[in-house]
Amino acid sequence: MDTPFPYSQHVTGKHFVGRKKDVTLLGNLIAQGEHVVIYEPPKTGKTSLVQQTLLDMKMSGKNFVVGQMSALDIRTVQDFVLRYGSTVLKMAGGNPGEYAALVQEYLDGTHFVFDVEAYSERGEVLSLSWEMDQEDIQAALSLPARISAKKDIMLVLILDNFQCVTLMDNPDNLLLPLSKVLKENRRGRFTAIIMGNGVNAMKSMFYRNIRFHRVVERVALSPIDEKELADHIAQGFRVSGKVIQPADLFLGASRLFKAHPWYTNNFAAICDHLSKGYIPEPVLVDALACIISLHEQRFKDTLDSLTTHQVNLLKAALDGETRFASADIIRKYDLHSSANVKRIKDALMKKEVLVFDDEDNPSFEDPLFEYWLRQLLRG
Repeated sequence: MDTPFPYSQHVTGKHFVGRKKDVTLLGNLIAQGEHVVIYEPPKTGKTSLVQQTLLDMKMSGKNFVVGQMSALDIRTVQDFVLRYGSTVLKMAGGNPGEYAALVQEYLDGTHFVFDVEAYSERGEVLSLSWEMDQEDIQAALSLPARISAKKDIMLVLILDNFQCVTLMDNPDNLLLPLSKVLKENRRGRFTAIIMGNGVNAMKSMFYRNIRFHRVVERVALSPIDEKELADHIAQGFRVSGKVIQPADLFLGASRLFKAHPWYTNNFAAICDHLSKGYIPEPVLVDALACIISLHEQRFKDTLDSLTTHQVNLLKAALDGETRFASADIIRKYDLHSSANVKRIKDALMKKEVLVFDDEDNPSFEDPLFEYWLRQLLRG
């Protein structure tokens, strides 16, 4: 069902707001065969940016094949490599015979096979005949580069939820060969787009470690202008025959959500459901209560998982403090010691509650959680 406020899936076209420069940048990088990493908090528009970029590229006449895999449920290198290889084979082939031929041509001499029985029973395109070794990993990870070069086709492989790689016992067993493959295959016919929700987990792999230095280009999502987003929502209401009064009322809501596109569209959809004709301020108040109730248990679970010192540091962050290791801040917020402050910050980053910029200034990854927590602490 068409809705002016889609939030259950990624958006493109008329629903894609702002970030035109991001689309241009990403499109240029893909066209040049550069590998890209995009890490931002959940539901901030990563997939929408990628899909809008690919749509624009297709509309301009570029030909390419797209494949996508998720690492969300993967905890071992073997499972990642098998899914990665299967995804690539599906990009290059379309039936069991073609899959078998591709495995024979590109993975000959490895322990990978196309198992007809595994395919018919479980849909597995790639299987192992023996325990996987480092040569197998290298061969599978280089598949898209080798296939795209030989067949002269442009392949775009999207690796989603890549933050889960940090949950493996030894992530370097995957990251090191992957960085080598990507480094050796830049500016060719193959582009990897690596996406992740866990900002701090992704930073640990791509920013704080040199293994991917000059191997992947980071595309950071530009902030969406609050007024542009509010105007877009107002236009959506006009399409559905409704009017916000006063006209700039939704600008405050856009600012509250820090122009977070998913929260804003979800909030607007609730307002649309609660109203007929005019949308006065009381409707927005009720809608805010509704959206908070939808997420409150998740917020409570997050807060329940934090220690007293961790909560105290969040209080300091809400108060605008940044010098957490200074003696006065440690005393004021009962942070115990400067050594403990570092442990607290590390824990909050690992739990993806706070992110710190290059100048060590904190920000909440989730704007609605920040608002909820602020209201809770105010009593």
